[in-house]
Amino acid sequence: MSLSARQKQLVQESFAKVEPIAEQAAEIFYNTLFHYDPSLKALFKNSMKSQGQKLMATLKVAVKSLDDLDSVVPVLQKLAERHVTYGVKASHFTPVGNALLYTLKKGLGEDWNPELRQAWIEVIRLVATVMKSHAFKS
Repeated sequence: MSLSARQKQLVQESFAKVEPIAEQAAEIFYNTLFHYDPSLKALFKNSMKSQGQKLMATLKVAVKSLDDLDSVVPVLQKLAERHVTYGVKASHFTPVGNALLYTLKKGLGEDWNPELRQAWIEVIRLVATVMKSHAFKS
């Protein structure tokens, strides 16, 4: 697992710009996710505000851990195990990743560009790969 130093920097700096609007970002994310796949709404039993806070806290940990990816693997594996108990399937990772990209594009506005998009794609791909390979072992 590796990301370039530039990709890490781009993701960390851009997330720092999203943090002040975390509540709005979470709302955009979940609205977009449920638009992409309405069936996913049934997986969420708690308040969406609380869920949004958990999402943003988890993203913050992941983004801060980019400089030490090995340390975040066990955290992602535990997260994957919990998500399986909620009914998450491997196929759900694509709409989640797409909703996150859309949220970042909306939240960052003019700061969003192809290089930043690609950096986030690499982070999302890395996270999804770790989680899916642990949770959905064949």
